[in-house]
Amino acid sequence: MNTVIFRTIAPMIVSTMLVFSVYVCLRGHNEPGGGFIGGLIAASAIAVLGMASSAADARRALRFDPLSIAGFGVLIAGLSGMLSIFNGNPFMTSIWLYLDIGGSVVPFSTPLIFDIGVYLVVFGTLASVALALESEDGEEL
Repeated sequence: MNTVIFRTIAPMIVSTMLVFSVYVCLRGHNEPGGGFIGGLIAASAIAVLGMASSAADARRALRFDPLSIAGFGVLIAGLSGMLSIFNGNPFMTSIWLYLDIGGSVVPFSTPLIFDIGVYLVVFGTLASVALALESEDGEEL
């Protein structure tokens, strides 16, 4: 798409979608949502950015290769499951920590770390596919 209106509005749409995707990811282990849905929303935001400018511009905005992001997400998700082994529990057993931050108790858990890993896997994989589909023939994948 090469309309002035879409190119003007796209950065606002993308930033809103990315903030919403992080919100959905972080609330996912307590309410509906999670890493998968958040990753889908974030990948859609990158697809919108690629349509508004170009796939090359969207890749430059990411700063990292999308498949590297997906690989890092697999590493994070796997390591979150291995943390329970150090407690003497079976693989993927949840560990909950309650941190006192500024006078309020904030729960921190391995399911949250796993959700972040899933978010990165889904985002990286689907962003890579979307940018490959949007790229022009001579453009690097």
